[in-house]
Amino acid sequence: MIDRRPFAELGAANHGWLDAKHHFSFANYYDPKRMGWGPIRVWNDDTIAPGTGFPPHAHADMEIVTYVREGAITHQDSLGNVGRTEAGDVQVMSAGSGVRHSEYNRELGTTKIFQIWIEPATRGEAPSWGAKPFPKGERSGQFVTLASGIAGDDDALKIRTDARIVGATLKAGETAEYSLGAERHGYLVPASGIVEINGVRLAARDGAAISDEAVLRVTAIEDAEIVLVDAA
Repeated sequence: MIDRRPFAELGAANHGWLDAKHHFSFANYYDPKRMGWGPIRVWNDDTIAPGTGFPPHAHADMEIVTYVREGAITHQDSLGNVGRTEAGDVQVMSAGSGVRHSEYNRELGTTKIFQIWIEPATRGEAPSWGAKPFPKGERSGQFVTLASGIAGDDDALKIRTDARIVGATLKAGETAEYSLGAERHGYLVPASGIVEINGVRLAARDGAAISDEAVLRVTAIEDAEIVLVDAA
């Protein structure tokens, strides 16, 4: 089953400096039918104006994955971590027992991100943060694991949950397959381009909530950049 969620129908909040779209209920956007998907609780599509961002605020017991689509995001937290994550790269914060952090667009142009929250497998652990570059050329024509809590995904950023975040870049006409497993929850969003996933067409920034699909066959109708979460 693939439930297409058109971009135009997502929750929305425009704060001037922040233009946010919500795939799931978040802040003042509430839809009882879209409270999450398995352990995935948040997928926000954020456009952040230059010189602005999220001031220091607290999180606990959540795995927070930020995928930068355009520009760069600068992170600072109460653990002493400071980092700048550029387009195509990923950062992960395991909030654990509690952490305060800020996220700012220090660039001259707009920054666009996907921010994904996934419930952790355990609670109250020490918080942590990490970031890693993932050159788009290395995921050309195939899915590459970006962050994972699944054994064996040694090259990915670590998260503390039974989930995997993967990305792919496909040229028009290319197809990539991903073995999801019928018992898993998948959520896929094209950051750009148009794709077909098991025959269901998605435009850029549409969402697809996936269940009971053993294998995902994704074909690019036009050049596309894809992010997929595979969760228990």
